[in-house]
Amino acid sequence: MAGENREHKFIYDLGVIHGRFQVLHNDHLKYIHAGKELCEHIIVGITNPDPVLSREDKADPKRSTSGANPLTYYERHCLVKEALMDTGLTLHEFTIVPLPINLPELYECYVPMDAVFFLTIYDEWGRRKLENFKNMGLKTHVLWEVPVDEKGISAADIRDAMVQGRAWEHLVPASVAGLMKRWDIAGRLKKMQGELSGG
Repeated sequence: MAGENREHKFIYDLGVIHGRFQVLHNDHLKYIHAGKELCEHIIVGITNPDPVLSREDKADPKRSTSGANPLTYYERHCLVKEALMDTGLTLHEFTIVPLPINLPELYECYVPMDAVFFLTIYDEWGRRKLENFKNMGLKTHVLWEVPVDEKGISAADIRDAMVQGRAWEHLVPASVAGLMKRWDIAGRLKKMQGELSGG
C-alpha cells in the first residue's frame, strides 16, 4: 500500500480526521483510509482525549459520559497506530494527536489550521461539527452523509457485546482485538457498568 501511495495523486497535502475510537472498529478504519486516500499526510485527532478536555454537547450528550469513554488517550493512540500500520501505512504518512472537538479555541494547539478537515455526517452531531468548522473558516470535506440507521458498526454495540460476553472480535482489526484482550477491557467495562448501576 505504501508503494501505491507514492504513485497516487492526492487532492490535498494535509488532512485532519477525527473520532473518539472507543473502540476502534473496522468502519473507523475505512473512514480514516477514505481520508488518507485524498491527502498525502493524514492527522488523526482523538477526541475526548481526557475528562478535562471533554464537554457535553446537546446534539449528542452521551458521548461525554464515562461509560462511553472507557479507553485512555494512550490506549486509543496505540489502537489507531497499530491498526493503520497493519494496513500498510508508514509513520511518515500519518500523525496521531489529541483533538478536543468541543473546544475549538484549542484546535490550533494540536492541528494545522490550514489542513482540510474531513468528517462524515449521520445525525445532528455531524451537522453541528460541520457548521462549527465552517464558522471557524476551516476547509472541510464531507466524506459521506447517510442516515444514522445506515451508519454501520457502532462502538457502543461492541462495548455492550464485550460486557455481555458476545462475539465482537470480527468487528475490529486483529491488532485491536489483541490489545483489547491484553488490557482486559471487557473486565474494565463490566466493572464500570457495575459502579454506574451501584452494584
